[in-house]
Amino acid sequence: MDIQTIIVFLLFVAAAFYIGKLIYNGLKSKNGCANGCGKCGVDLSNINPDKN
Repeated sequence: MDIQTIIVFLLFVAAAFYIGKLIYNGLKSKNGCANGCGKCGVDLSNINPDKN
């Protein structure tokens, strides 16, 4: 195997691991989305939309 083939193989494995991690985090999420941005945990119940 030449070095180019090894690099392509390692990039493919890294990409597959990343996609697998995204899918796993999406499936194990119990509340809201799995983005990890923190927007899903915000409590907006005390906002009054009628005030201008």
